Order: sequence, then structure tokens, then C-alpha cells
Amino acid sequence: METEIAFIEERHKNGAAMMEFMAALAPAFGMIGTLIGLVQMLRTMNDPSTIGPAMAVALITTFYGAVMANVIFSPFANKLKLRSSEEILVKDIILAGILSIQAGDNPRILEQKLHAYIPPKLRKSVFE
Repeated sequence: METEIAFIEERHKNGAAMMEFMAALAPAFGMIGTLIGLVQMLRTMNDPSTIGPAMAVALITTFYGAVMANVIFSPFANKLKLRSSEEILVKDIILAGILSIQAGDNPRILEQKLHAYIPPKLRKSVFE
């Protein structure tokens, strides 16, 4: 079970790292779009009616890059990390319970050991 927990953590870290990497790259891709839009704008400088739309494209790509990074990828990475830590906590509690039962601990001692994993507000005793 310890091996399973270790590999789950590794898989989850990889997924969150991929989202963090995408969050880091999104603004750069927005800037690339801005450069492309500016090149389009500079190509058609002789026609003033095309400058506005080309400039709009140039600016909106920067906005899209920032939005993708800060509204989609970063929160998604944080959510993956949170869900991963919750799943690992459950598996750690299960492992501690199994090891305590295997060691022949008294059920009240087992309960106290497992209560250490959760916040005091959520602790409920079976023996009371």
C-alpha cells in the first residue's frame, strides 16, 4: 500500500506540473500572438482602415494568454494538488488503521491514532 501511495503521488504531481507548465507558457503564447498581430498591422500600414482590427487582434491575444494562465491553468493545477492531497490523506488513514489493527492495538487507541489525521471539528467517537 505504501508503494501504491508513492506512485499515486508521483502521477498526481505530474498532472499538476503539466498544468503549471501550461500556465507558465500561456502568457508567452499570448505575446507571440501579439507579435503576429503587430506584424499584420505593420504590413498594412498604407491602409488606415486595417490598422484598428490588426491592433485589436494583437492586443486580444495577450489578454487570452493571461486569462488562460490565471483563470484556467493555474486554478486547475491548484485543484489537482488539493484533490491529490485529499486522496493521499485517505489512503494514509487507511494504511495507519490497517497497521494498527495488525499490531493488535486496542480499538480506542486506534481511534485516537486515526483522529490525529483529521481536524478536531470532524472528530467523532464511536465509543461515546
